[in-house]
Amino acid sequence: MPGEFKLKQEMVEIGKRMYAKGFVASNDGNISARLSDRTLLVTPTGVSKGYMSVSDMLTVDMEGKVLQGSRKPTSELKMHIEVYRRRPDVMAVVHAHPPIATAFAVAGKICDKISLPEAIFSLGFISLAEYATPTTDELPRSVAKHIDHSDALLLANHGALTAGVDLFDAYHKMETVEHLATITMYARLLGGEKALGASEVDHLLRIRETVYGKPPLNMRDTGEMRFCGKAGAGTGPVDEEALRETVYKIVKAELEKLT
Repeated sequence: MPGEFKLKQEMVEIGKRMYAKGFVASNDGNISARLSDRTLLVTPTGVSKGYMSVSDMLTVDMEGKVLQGSRKPTSELKMHIEVYRRRPDVMAVVHAHPPIATAFAVAGKICDKISLPEAIFSLGFISLAEYATPTTDELPRSVAKHIDHSDALLLANHGALTAGVDLFDAYHKMETVEHLATITMYARLLGGEKALGASEVDHLLRIRETVYGKPPLNMRDTGEMRFCGKAGAGTGPVDEEALRETVYKIVKAELEKLT
């Protein structure tokens, strides 16, 4: 495990990457890393993730008490703590608002079909957690319902959260979530993504376990991999027309940037 100073440097670097890619704007997003069973490193509130320094990082305990650092910790610290409490294997957490993935989260849906091998290898099951007010106790409760069986969550009407065995693992999962959402968006504009067949999926699952050493994925009663889900109670049914309209507006805006 990297030393404390190295972890702080990695958090600064990941913050810069998130900001450069447009995964966060202004002071959005937060990053954390496990120091020990009882302590975490976290990013500060009120500071752009693209302009952080090593001295900005804070050490906190599992109750959220600041042990070291002059700034205030992220206002969504409780969400991070909940992940570490429930997942002893997790060593880092990244939260951001990647625009395409967040657009799907706002629409209440990301994808229904197993269409990309890379997503199976790196992400597995993406869960869409029901809406919870940021900074409140509602948010960790919402995350707690899904984090036990997923390293990547979409937070309804909020953003995305990824967990990893180290900081860059958590960050790269965030990149993959946005990449998958973008491809899914364009595929739907072209008529919809085409699902892989059952034999192909079985083969990919075996590769995931044997080559990448990752655990089996949750399965539906039908035997289909539960790769993407809908938000729980309180979000209402998915409005497919609204989803298409949201995607159209995003694509139109991106194309206008290129002209």
